[in-house]
Amino acid sequence: MLSIIGLLTIFIIVALLISGRITPIVGLVIVPIFGAFFAGFNFKEIGEFFGSGIDSVISVVIMFIFAILFFGIMQDAGVFDPLINTMIRISRGNVVAVAMATVVIAAIAQLDGSGASTFLITIPALLPLYKRLKMSPYLLLLLVGTSASIVNMVPWGGPLGRAAAVLGMDVTELWRPLIKIQVIGLVLLVAVAFILGMRENRRIAKRAADGMEEEVIEEEAVVEDESAKTVNSLQRPKMLWLNVIIAISVIGLLVWGEVPAGFIFMVGFSIALPLNYRSVTEQMERIKAHAPNALLMAAIILAAGSFLGILNGANMLDSIATDLVKVLPAFIVPYLHIIIGFFGVPFDLLLSTDAYYFALLPIVEQVVSGFGIPSISAAYALIVGNIIGTFVSPFSPALWLALGLAGLEMGKHIRYSFLIMWGFSIVLFLITMALGVITF
Repeated sequence: MLSIIGLLTIFIIVALLISGRITPIVGLVIVPIFGAFFAGFNFKEIGEFFGSGIDSVISVVIMFIFAILFFGIMQDAGVFDPLINTMIRISRGNVVAVAMATVVIAAIAQLDGSGASTFLITIPALLPLYKRLKMSPYLLLLLVGTSASIVNMVPWGGPLGRAAAVLGMDVTELWRPLIKIQVIGLVLLVAVAFILGMRENRRIAKRAADGMEEEVIEEEAVVEDESAKTVNSLQRPKMLWLNVIIAISVIGLLVWGEVPAGFIFMVGFSIALPLNYRSVTEQMERIKAHAPNALLMAAIILAAGSFLGILNGANMLDSIATDLVKVLPAFIVPYLHIIIGFFGVPFDLLLSTDAYYFALLPIVEQVVSGFGIPSISAAYALIVGNIIGTFVSPFSPALWLALGLAGLEMGKHIRYSFLIMWGFSIVLFLITMALGVITF
């Protein structure tokens, strides 16, 4: 009975998330409460489950809030702009170089862990250049989305935060083995961009030879030198090197791993904010500008803590795992995390990120851990297998923003990008297994 109630609880949450009828916060809080009532638990017991769940995610919540605020200030101050502008200037006029530079630019822009800000930075900056060179804007979206997905394995990115909340572990500890996967992934993606750039060159040459013209709107305002750009009143060019030192110090302390991530970002933010914006009014405006993203993610993680606390406290996940082992063929069960990870990108077309991590991961982790597979290995399999598909999923709000900025269609983007992104994901998944990060 516990298995049935647990599966129904998860199914209802997934269905509601897919349908878009309610926010993840409401679904993750309300549905498990009803499930626990049907399983025979009272308010006091459910409250205890809630407390246990919240305790397991509170450090992740603190880290998220201050990480988003910190990197938001770094973006406002223009810390990453010189490198981005240099990459644009160097690559201009060469299709292959533009494609390769797109990967680097998107990786830099994604350092704040926000897909929306990445697209807001990269699409307006690079789209005129792509149009001028008659390059496909869908290639731009493919490269930016894949690069951003790789970088999104940082602790302050959504997927690792969700996985850490499910496992009840420190998010920086979860991240450290993935650093080499991120580096390999970005190098591999630059090579893929080179190949796709060559393909794009051939396509453009063929259309020119056939006397066909691209259906693009020529824009005279191609990205120019920094001196020709509109000056952003938020930028602090005179503070550039000091801000760079602060950013590198924060990231270095995270990699070191001896200091809690939330504390690092709290101190980093508290130094960077008054350093760049002297008046209290300016400081409050910057906080208000970035607070919505920070609070939304924090609220989702807290709701997930409640959800997991109730399902764990009521022993629903244990019951599901036990019964699932009885139902599935014996030879499949120990490799369930590998199978799910391999098909992680297609799952992005069926499940939202919240449903994938908060509904699917707990079940997979419970099942394979019974066969001696470390919980962290199961998490890595699902993270690496799925994360590349983030920005090819119709459940990604940031992707809809990107499509709107570029004037593109979701269906065409999926047709253009899906197989390439899934193939790239599989290669990265196999590399991760070869390096021993994922065990079986």
